[in-house]
Amino acid sequence: MNPANPMDSIYFIKLPEGFVLSKNAMHIDPTISLPVQKKDKDSPGSFNMAELSQEQILAGILTVLAYDKQNPNLSYYRSILKDARPNIKQELAEAAILKAKNEDWDLAEEIWLALHGFDPEDKAIILNMALFFDQMADSYRKTGLNEDADAYDASALDYYKQAMDSDPEIPDAFFNAGFFYTKTRDYSEAKSSFENYLALTCDMKDEELGENGIYKRERAQEMIDKIKNRNLEDTQFKNAYSLISSGQEEKGIEEIRPFLQSHPEVWNAWFLLGWGLRRLERFEDAKQAFLKARECDGGDENADTYNELAICQMETGEYEEAKDSLIDALNLDPDNTKIISNLGFLALKEGDQEEARKYFATVLEIDPNDKLAKSEYEQLNKEI
Repeated sequence: MNPANPMDSIYFIKLPEGFVLSKNAMHIDPTISLPVQKKDKDSPGSFNMAELSQEQILAGILTVLAYDKQNPNLSYYRSILKDARPNIKQELAEAAILKAKNEDWDLAEEIWLALHGFDPEDKAIILNMALFFDQMADSYRKTGLNEDADAYDASALDYYKQAMDSDPEIPDAFFNAGFFYTKTRDYSEAKSSFENYLALTCDMKDEELGENGIYKRERAQEMIDKIKNRNLEDTQFKNAYSLISSGQEEKGIEEIRPFLQSHPEVWNAWFLLGWGLRRLERFEDAKQAFLKARECDGGDENADTYNELAICQMETGEYEEAKDSLIDALNLDPDNTKIISNLGFLALKEGDQEEARKYFATVLEIDPNDKLAKSEYEQLNKEI
């Protein structure tokens, strides 16, 4: 049972005076309505009080904590949950992380929302939610669901900002936010976040930081240096990205060209030019830009460079070169379903339907919800 509105999956009931779930059950105030998770077999008006279990109540409370933030009885519900499950925060966090690892995004999101509802002031939870939505956005973008990915990125940004606003400050909030801002091409904020991370950890000795902390400090400095050396805070670069990403490709291209005249060694700028040209279906020009990006320092380390180059090579009829580019991309990002799908489309262009079917089947093994791969796979099976 997966209702469109999660709150439709619960009843609100009042227990009769003297009602006891079991000898060791939690204490319930009969004057306050309790949320109770419906059973799959329940139909409207079929609730049986005699079958009520403690687990149904706890599940109902978690649903309220996740989706009914204005409920006047939240404090009471939290107290029930805390008494019944003293280790609930750890249990929920472990469950959410496991679900995210298995890419069960919807259930992982519901668990994180419930955990946040249980303790909305816990900044560690807020940071974990930022990381979760960041990861979720990346997964959706790899499968071509860009609007969904943008929405989850917006959620991630909101939680990152909350985590960075904590007192005392959490260094890891700034470190992870730095990479989030790098991903969204907001290099000014990325640099500021990495600088804040270094400032917060500068007085810590190596023994305090540990091996992972030392790595993070070196990585943060490396990212700051790259942003500085490539002039990625430049106004023209920022404007160009903003224009192209908002569908104003021609204006974005006009903005990035003068930047490239001054900074021809910056692979990100060549990538941006190629991206704008590719979106305008100027595939030959875009291909040349991506080739330049690949030649620059750092450009050959980015799977997107090779993937975008391959798209252009497919459109210009250079199938062997496109395959080489996609293999290079896949070596850098082996589970990227967007790249694997493009290998499928390349096989179709070459007339090899069996090879294409294998690629789309692989995509569906990684992500059964990939609509484009599913559509192509089903169509190919019809043609057998």
